[in-house]
Amino acid sequence: MLWIMRVSGFFSAAMVMVVISPSLQSFPPAEAIRSSHLDGYLRFPAGIADAGARGRFSFRQALPFRNAEECGGPGDNNTVCNPSFVHVAITLDMEYLRGSIAAVHSVLQHALCPENVFFHFLVSDTSLETLVRSVFPQLRFKVYYFDPERVQGLISTSVRQALEQPLNYARNYLAGMLEPCVRRVIYLDSDLVVVDDIAKLWRTGLGSRTVGAPEYCHANFTKYFTVRFWSDPRLARTFAGRRPCYFNTGVMVIDLVRWRRFGYTRRIERWMEVQKGGVGGGGRIYELGSLPPFLLVFAGHVAPIDHRWNQHGLGGDNVKGSCRDLHPGPVSLLHWSGSGKPWVRLDSDRPCPLDALWAPYDLYGPAP
Repeated sequence: MLWIMRVSGFFSAAMVMVVISPSLQSFPPAEAIRSSHLDGYLRFPAGIADAGARGRFSFRQALPFRNAEECGGPGDNNTVCNPSFVHVAITLDMEYLRGSIAAVHSVLQHALCPENVFFHFLVSDTSLETLVRSVFPQLRFKVYYFDPERVQGLISTSVRQALEQPLNYARNYLAGMLEPCVRRVIYLDSDLVVVDDIAKLWRTGLGSRTVGAPEYCHANFTKYFTVRFWSDPRLARTFAGRRPCYFNTGVMVIDLVRWRRFGYTRRIERWMEVQKGGVGGGGRIYELGSLPPFLLVFAGHVAPIDHRWNQHGLGGDNVKGSCRDLHPGPVSLLHWSGSGKPWVRLDSDRPCPLDALWAPYDLYGPAP
Protein backbone atom coordinates (compact mmCIF):
# COMPACT_ATOMS: atom_id res chain seq x y z
CA MET A 1 0.00 0.00 0.00
CA LEU A 2 3.05 2.28 -0.02
CA TRP A 3 2.14 3.97 -3.27
CA ILE A 4 -1.20 5.08 -1.77
CA MET A 5 0.21 6.20 1.60
CA ARG A 6 2.60 8.68 -0.02
CA VAL A 7 -0.25 11.01 -0.93
CA SER A 8 -0.30 14.23 1.10
CA GLY A 9 -2.69 14.90 3.96
CA PHE A 10 -4.64 17.30 1.74
CA PHE A 11 -6.17 14.29 0.07
CA SER A 12 -6.64 12.16 3.18
CA ALA A 13 -10.41 11.99 2.81
CA ALA A 14 -10.05 10.68 -0.71
CA MET A 15 -7.51 8.15 0.39
CA VAL A 16 -9.81 6.73 3.05
CA MET A 17 -12.33 6.05 0.31
CA VAL A 18 -9.75 4.30 -1.81
CA VAL A 19 -8.13 2.23 0.94
CA ILE A 20 -11.41 0.79 2.16
CA SER A 21 -12.67 0.06 -1.33
CA PRO A 22 -12.45 -3.69 -2.04
CA SER A 23 -12.18 -2.95 -5.75
CA LEU A 24 -8.76 -1.32 -5.48
CA GLN A 25 -5.88 -3.75 -5.06
CA SER A 26 -2.65 -1.82 -5.00
CA PHE A 27 0.87 -3.06 -5.55
CA PRO A 28 3.97 -1.96 -3.62
CA PRO A 29 6.84 -0.32 -5.48
CA ALA A 30 9.72 -2.56 -6.46
CA GLU A 31 12.99 -2.61 -4.57
CA ALA A 32 14.36 -0.45 -7.36
CA ILE A 33 13.43 2.83 -5.62
CA ARG A 34 14.21 2.94 -1.92
CA SER A 35 12.86 6.35 -0.95
CA SER A 36 10.01 8.68 -1.81
CA HIS A 37 12.28 11.73 -1.55
CA LEU A 38 13.29 13.49 -4.73
CA ASP A 39 16.51 15.24 -5.65
CA GLY A 40 16.66 18.97 -6.39
CA TYR A 41 14.83 20.93 -9.02
CA LEU A 42 15.68 20.84 -12.71
CA ARG A 43 14.69 23.71 -14.95
CA PHE A 44 13.29 23.36 -18.42
CA PRO A 45 15.71 23.56 -21.30
CA ALA A 46 15.96 26.98 -22.95
CA GLY A 47 12.72 28.00 -24.61
CA ILE A 48 10.56 25.78 -22.43
CA ALA A 49 10.86 27.44 -19.03
CA ASP A 50 8.22 30.10 -19.64
CA ALA A 51 5.71 27.82 -21.35
CA GLY A 52 3.84 26.97 -18.12
CA ALA A 53 0.50 28.68 -17.62
CA ARG A 54 1.62 30.06 -14.24
CA GLY A 55 5.13 31.16 -15.15
CA ARG A 56 8.43 29.36 -14.49
CA PHE A 57 8.18 25.76 -13.48
CA SER A 58 10.62 22.90 -13.30
CA PHE A 59 10.78 19.16 -12.91
CA ARG A 60 12.42 17.49 -9.94
CA GLN A 61 14.96 14.79 -10.58
CA ALA A 62 13.85 11.28 -9.65
CA LEU A 63 16.07 9.19 -7.43
CA PRO A 64 18.34 6.58 -9.01
CA PHE A 65 16.79 3.18 -9.58
CA ARG A 66 18.20 -0.30 -9.91
CA ASN A 67 17.06 -3.83 -10.60
CA ALA A 68 16.08 -6.13 -7.77
CA GLU A 69 18.56 -8.93 -7.12
CA GLU A 70 16.51 -11.56 -8.90
CA CYS A 71 16.60 -9.52 -12.12
CA GLY A 72 20.31 -9.50 -12.62
CA GLY A 73 21.60 -6.85 -15.02
CA PRO A 74 20.69 -6.16 -18.62
CA GLY A 75 24.08 -7.51 -19.70
CA ASP A 76 26.65 -5.88 -21.93
CA ASN A 77 24.23 -5.22 -24.78
CA ASN A 78 22.92 -1.75 -23.95
CA THR A 79 21.49 -1.08 -27.40
CA VAL A 80 17.80 -0.94 -28.19
CA CYS A 81 18.10 -4.49 -29.59
CA ASN A 82 18.82 -6.09 -26.21
CA PRO A 83 16.39 -9.05 -26.07
CA SER A 84 15.92 -8.64 -22.30
CA PHE A 85 14.39 -5.16 -22.62
CA VAL A 86 10.74 -4.32 -22.05
CA HIS A 87 9.85 -1.72 -24.69
CA VAL A 88 7.44 1.09 -23.82
CA ALA A 89 6.38 3.85 -26.25
CA ILE A 90 4.89 7.16 -25.12
CA THR A 91 4.50 10.62 -26.64
CA LEU A 92 6.06 13.82 -25.30
CA ASP A 93 4.60 17.24 -26.01
CA MET A 94 4.25 20.45 -24.03
CA GLU A 95 0.55 20.10 -23.24
CA TYR A 96 0.85 16.62 -21.76
CA LEU A 97 4.53 16.67 -20.74
CA ARG A 98 3.73 16.67 -17.04
CA GLY A 99 1.56 13.61 -17.46
CA SER A 100 4.16 11.78 -19.56
CA ILE A 101 6.87 12.33 -16.94
CA ALA A 102 4.53 11.07 -14.22
CA ALA A 103 3.70 7.99 -16.30
CA VAL A 104 7.38 7.14 -16.75
CA HIS A 105 8.01 7.71 -13.05
CA SER A 106 5.19 5.34 -12.12
CA VAL A 107 6.55 2.61 -14.40
CA LEU A 108 9.98 2.86 -12.78
CA GLN A 109 8.57 2.91 -9.25
CA HIS A 110 6.70 -0.35 -9.71
CA ALA A 111 9.00 -2.28 -12.04
CA LEU A 112 10.92 -5.10 -10.44
CA CYS A 113 13.60 -4.64 -13.13
CA PRO A 114 13.51 -0.91 -14.06
CA GLU A 115 16.95 -1.06 -15.71
CA ASN A 116 15.44 -3.44 -18.26
CA VAL A 117 12.70 -1.01 -19.35
CA PHE A 118 13.51 0.85 -22.57
CA PHE A 119 11.39 3.90 -23.42
CA HIS A 120 10.66 5.10 -26.95
CA PHE A 121 9.57 8.75 -26.87
CA LEU A 122 7.65 10.11 -29.85
CA VAL A 123 8.11 13.88 -30.09
CA SER A 124 7.48 16.80 -32.40
CA ASP A 125 10.06 18.87 -30.47
CA THR A 126 13.46 17.19 -30.08
CA SER A 127 14.57 19.66 -27.37
CA LEU A 128 12.55 17.59 -24.90
CA GLU A 129 15.29 14.94 -24.95
CA THR A 130 17.42 17.15 -22.70
CA LEU A 131 14.61 17.43 -20.18
CA VAL A 132 14.06 13.67 -20.02
CA ARG A 133 17.75 13.02 -19.50
CA SER A 134 17.83 15.57 -16.68
CA VAL A 135 14.84 14.13 -14.83
CA PHE A 136 15.83 10.48 -15.35
CA PRO A 137 19.65 10.38 -15.73
CA GLN A 138 19.77 6.58 -15.75
CA LEU A 139 16.85 6.00 -18.08
CA ARG A 140 17.32 3.88 -21.19
CA PHE A 141 15.47 5.66 -23.95
CA LYS A 142 15.49 6.95 -27.49
CA VAL A 143 13.68 9.94 -28.98
CA TYR A 144 11.94 9.70 -32.35
CA TYR A 145 10.86 12.81 -34.21
CA PHE A 146 7.34 12.59 -35.58
CA ASP A 147 6.70 15.09 -38.35
CA PRO A 148 3.21 16.61 -37.91
CA GLU A 149 2.97 17.03 -41.67
CA ARG A 150 2.81 13.27 -41.98
CA VAL A 151 -0.80 13.22 -40.81
CA GLN A 152 -1.90 16.85 -40.99
CA GLY A 153 -3.89 16.27 -44.16
CA LEU A 154 -5.59 13.18 -42.71
CA ILE A 155 -6.84 14.64 -39.42
CA SER A 156 -10.47 15.73 -39.19
CA THR A 157 -12.14 17.84 -36.51
CA SER A 158 -13.14 16.05 -33.33
CA VAL A 159 -15.30 16.54 -30.25
CA ARG A 160 -12.23 17.80 -28.38
CA GLN A 161 -9.38 19.83 -29.84
CA ALA A 162 -6.74 17.79 -28.00
CA LEU A 163 -7.79 14.77 -30.07
CA GLU A 164 -6.84 16.62 -33.26
CA GLN A 165 -3.15 17.04 -32.38
CA PRO A 166 -0.87 15.26 -34.89
CA LEU A 167 1.17 13.56 -32.16
CA ASN A 168 -2.01 11.81 -31.04
CA TYR A 169 -1.73 9.79 -34.27
CA ALA A 170 1.93 8.82 -33.86
CA ARG A 171 0.96 5.44 -32.39
CA ASN A 172 -0.17 4.45 -35.89
CA TYR A 173 3.42 4.69 -37.09
CA LEU A 174 5.34 2.87 -34.36
CA ALA A 175 6.12 -0.13 -36.54
CA GLY A 176 7.95 2.05 -39.04
CA MET A 177 9.63 4.39 -36.58
CA LEU A 178 11.08 1.85 -34.15
CA GLU A 179 14.05 -0.31 -35.06
CA PRO A 180 13.23 -3.59 -36.85
CA CYS A 181 14.77 -5.53 -33.95
CA VAL A 182 11.98 -4.24 -31.67
CA ARG A 183 9.42 -6.97 -32.12
CA ARG A 184 6.88 -5.92 -29.50
CA VAL A 185 6.02 -2.66 -27.73
CA ILE A 186 3.64 -1.45 -25.04
CA TYR A 187 2.01 1.82 -26.03
CA LEU A 188 0.93 4.08 -23.15
CA ASP A 189 -0.97 7.36 -23.17
CA SER A 190 0.38 10.36 -21.25
CA ASP A 191 -2.51 10.64 -18.78
CA LEU A 192 -2.05 7.46 -16.78
CA VAL A 193 0.00 5.86 -14.04
CA VAL A 194 1.08 2.24 -13.71
CA VAL A 195 0.78 0.72 -10.22
CA ASP A 196 2.03 -2.78 -11.00
CA ASP A 197 5.11 -4.31 -12.63
CA ILE A 198 5.02 -3.39 -16.34
CA ALA A 199 6.75 -6.71 -17.13
CA LYS A 200 3.49 -8.50 -16.33
CA LEU A 201 1.75 -6.63 -19.13
CA TRP A 202 4.75 -7.22 -21.40
CA ARG A 203 4.42 -11.00 -20.97
CA THR A 204 0.77 -11.03 -22.06
CA GLY A 205 0.19 -13.57 -24.80
CA LEU A 206 -1.34 -12.23 -28.00
CA GLY A 207 -1.74 -15.54 -29.81
CA SER A 208 -2.36 -14.83 -33.49
CA ARG A 209 -3.49 -11.24 -32.84
CA THR A 210 -1.51 -8.11 -33.61
CA VAL A 211 -2.92 -5.91 -30.86
CA GLY A 212 -3.80 -6.74 -27.27
CA ALA A 213 -5.90 -4.48 -25.05
CA PRO A 214 -8.65 -4.63 -22.41
CA GLU A 215 -11.97 -4.93 -24.26
CA TYR A 216 -15.33 -3.54 -23.14
CA CYS A 217 -17.99 -5.50 -24.96
CA HIS A 218 -20.83 -4.04 -22.88
CA ALA A 219 -20.21 -0.58 -24.36
CA ASN A 220 -22.51 0.70 -27.09
CA PHE A 221 -20.19 0.13 -30.03
CA THR A 222 -22.49 1.83 -32.54
CA LYS A 223 -22.03 5.26 -30.92
CA TYR A 224 -18.43 5.48 -32.11
CA PHE A 225 -19.62 5.93 -35.70
CA THR A 226 -22.08 8.23 -37.38
CA VAL A 227 -25.50 7.50 -38.85
CA ARG A 228 -23.89 7.86 -42.27
CA PHE A 229 -21.55 4.96 -41.49
CA TRP A 230 -24.25 2.58 -40.29
CA SER A 231 -26.72 3.54 -43.04
CA ASP A 232 -24.23 2.77 -45.81
CA PRO A 233 -24.22 -1.02 -46.37
CA ARG A 234 -20.73 -0.89 -47.90
CA LEU A 235 -19.36 0.66 -44.72
CA ALA A 236 -21.50 -1.16 -42.16
CA ARG A 237 -20.42 -4.57 -43.43
CA THR A 238 -16.87 -3.74 -42.35
CA PHE A 239 -17.70 -5.63 -39.17
CA ALA A 240 -19.39 -8.57 -40.85
CA GLY A 241 -18.20 -11.83 -39.31
CA ARG A 242 -16.64 -9.99 -36.39
CA ARG A 243 -17.81 -9.41 -32.83
CA PRO A 244 -16.51 -5.87 -32.45
CA CYS A 245 -15.92 -4.53 -28.95
CA TYR A 246 -14.71 -1.14 -27.82
CA PHE A 247 -11.12 -0.94 -26.62
CA ASN A 248 -9.12 2.06 -25.50
CA THR A 249 -6.04 2.72 -27.64
CA GLY A 250 -4.21 4.41 -24.74
CA VAL A 251 -2.97 1.05 -23.48
CA MET A 252 -1.99 -1.52 -26.08
CA VAL A 253 0.49 -4.35 -26.47
CA ILE A 254 1.49 -4.44 -30.13
CA ASP A 255 3.16 -7.22 -32.09
CA LEU A 256 5.28 -5.09 -34.42
CA VAL A 257 6.35 -8.04 -36.54
CA ARG A 258 2.77 -8.83 -37.51
CA TRP A 259 1.94 -5.13 -37.87
CA ARG A 260 4.74 -4.66 -40.39
CA ARG A 261 3.89 -7.86 -42.24
CA PHE A 262 0.23 -6.97 -42.78
CA GLY A 263 0.67 -3.23 -43.35
CA TYR A 264 -1.71 -1.98 -40.68
CA THR A 265 -0.45 1.60 -40.83
CA ARG A 266 -1.77 1.95 -44.36
CA ARG A 267 -5.07 0.28 -43.44
CA ILE A 268 -5.63 2.87 -40.71
CA GLU A 269 -4.73 5.69 -43.08
CA ARG A 270 -7.31 4.50 -45.60
CA TRP A 271 -10.09 4.91 -43.05
CA MET A 272 -8.84 8.39 -42.22
CA GLU A 273 -9.08 9.19 -45.92
CA VAL A 274 -12.67 7.96 -45.99
CA GLN A 275 -13.42 10.23 -43.03
CA LYS A 276 -11.91 13.18 -44.87
CA GLY A 277 -13.90 12.38 -47.99
CA GLY A 278 -10.88 11.48 -50.08
CA VAL A 279 -12.19 7.97 -50.75
CA GLY A 280 -15.88 7.42 -51.40
CA GLY A 281 -16.97 10.87 -50.19
CA GLY A 282 -20.36 11.40 -48.59
CA GLY A 283 -19.47 12.86 -45.21
CA ARG A 284 -18.03 11.95 -41.83
CA ILE A 285 -18.13 8.41 -40.48
CA TYR A 286 -16.98 9.15 -36.89
CA GLU A 287 -16.62 12.09 -34.47
CA LEU A 288 -13.66 11.13 -32.27
CA GLY A 289 -9.96 11.43 -33.12
CA SER A 290 -7.53 8.54 -33.59
CA LEU A 291 -9.67 5.85 -31.91
CA PRO A 292 -12.28 5.00 -34.61
CA PRO A 293 -9.75 4.02 -37.32
CA PHE A 294 -8.23 1.56 -34.85
CA LEU A 295 -11.68 0.16 -34.10
CA LEU A 296 -12.42 -0.20 -37.81
CA VAL A 297 -9.23 -2.19 -38.36
CA PHE A 298 -8.91 -4.20 -35.15
CA ALA A 299 -12.24 -4.41 -33.27
CA GLY A 300 -13.21 -8.06 -33.11
CA HIS A 301 -9.58 -9.08 -33.71
CA VAL A 302 -8.05 -7.95 -30.40
CA ALA A 303 -6.30 -10.21 -27.90
CA PRO A 304 -8.20 -9.47 -24.67
CA ILE A 305 -6.14 -8.26 -21.71
CA ASP A 306 -7.36 -8.14 -18.11
CA HIS A 307 -9.29 -4.95 -17.32
CA ARG A 308 -6.97 -4.23 -14.40
CA TRP A 309 -4.54 -2.90 -17.02
CA ASN A 310 -6.76 0.00 -18.04
CA GLN A 311 -9.01 1.54 -15.42
CA HIS A 312 -9.93 4.21 -17.94
CA GLY A 313 -12.33 7.13 -18.01
CA LEU A 314 -11.04 8.78 -14.83
CA GLY A 315 -10.83 12.09 -16.67
CA GLY A 316 -14.60 12.12 -17.10
CA ASP A 317 -16.49 12.73 -20.30
CA ASN A 318 -15.02 14.49 -23.34
CA VAL A 319 -16.79 17.78 -22.60
CA LYS A 320 -17.16 18.51 -18.89
CA GLY A 321 -14.46 16.24 -17.47
CA SER A 322 -16.69 15.20 -14.58
CA CYS A 323 -15.40 13.04 -11.72
CA ARG A 324 -15.58 9.28 -12.13
CA ASP A 325 -15.23 6.31 -9.79
CA LEU A 326 -13.13 3.22 -10.30
CA HIS A 327 -14.58 0.28 -12.16
CA PRO A 328 -15.08 -2.85 -10.03
CA GLY A 329 -12.08 -5.14 -9.83
CA PRO A 330 -8.35 -4.94 -9.17
CA VAL A 331 -6.15 -2.15 -10.50
CA SER A 332 -2.78 -2.26 -12.24
CA LEU A 333 -3.13 0.94 -14.28
CA LEU A 334 -5.14 4.12 -13.71
CA HIS A 335 -6.03 6.11 -16.82
CA TRP A 336 -7.41 9.66 -16.85
CA SER A 337 -8.86 9.41 -20.35
CA GLY A 338 -11.49 12.05 -21.04
CA SER A 339 -11.15 15.82 -20.90
CA GLY A 340 -10.30 16.18 -17.20
CA LYS A 341 -6.58 15.79 -16.40
CA PRO A 342 -5.41 15.37 -12.80
CA TRP A 343 -2.62 17.96 -12.96
CA VAL A 344 -5.02 20.63 -14.22
CA ARG A 345 -7.61 19.86 -11.55
CA LEU A 346 -5.00 19.69 -8.78
CA ASP A 347 -3.50 23.04 -9.77
CA SER A 348 -6.92 24.68 -9.87
CA ASP A 349 -7.75 23.31 -6.38
CA ARG A 350 -10.71 21.44 -7.84
CA PRO A 351 -9.47 17.84 -7.81
CA CYS A 352 -11.56 14.76 -8.16
CA PRO A 353 -11.02 12.22 -5.34
CA LEU A 354 -9.07 9.81 -7.55
CA ASP A 355 -6.65 12.54 -8.67
CA ALA A 356 -4.91 11.89 -5.36
CA LEU A 357 -3.70 8.60 -6.81
CA TRP A 358 -1.85 10.41 -9.60
CA ALA A 359 -0.19 13.01 -7.35
CA PRO A 360 2.61 10.82 -5.87
CA TYR A 361 4.16 10.38 -9.32
CA ASP A 362 4.12 14.08 -10.24
CA LEU A 363 7.66 15.49 -10.59
CA TYR A 364 6.52 18.95 -11.64
CA GLY A 365 6.79 22.02 -9.39
CA PRO A 366 7.64 25.72 -9.17
CA ALA A 367 11.24 26.72 -9.63
CA PRO A 368 12.82 27.70 -6.31
